[in-house]
Amino acid sequence: MDVSLQEMKPGDTARVVGFAKGERDYRQRLLAMGLTPGAVFSVTRVAPLGDPVEITVRNFTLTLRKDEAAILKAVRA
Repeated sequence: MDVSLQEMKPGDTARVVGFAKGERDYRQRLLAMGLTPGAVFSVTRVAPLGDPVEITVRNFTLTLRKDEAAILKAVRA
């Protein structure tokens, strides 16, 4: 079952399974940052209002805004 990054809490872990249609430029940026299908990431922190979300993927930290993270499809690991 797909899980949204917005639904995840600090400490939750998930695996990237793909990306939503559209937003090709931003999808390419996420791929370049290591969020490739199969990559496992964990939520490190969430801002008080839920935006942005900090994740750890491939031993580095990445911060994503809600609208940017919306194209990411993941399943709980």
